[in-house]
Amino acid sequence: MIGPYTEVVDRQVQEALDGELERQRTTIELIASENFASSGVLAAQGSVLTNKYAEGYPG
Repeated sequence: MIGPYTEVVDRQVQEALDGELERQRTTIELIASENFASSGVLAAQGSVLTNKYAEGYPG
């Protein structure tokens, strides 16, 4: 399971997430532009901040 995402609405989505996590842990990424987010960033993306979509500075 991935983090606190334990109340799964769709089992296929959870299985896809688990599969992708396993793939990332066991393979070498050869695409230079690919990037691995830290656990802190992943946690923030799963927070209320996900509801914000604007970019740039306020004002």
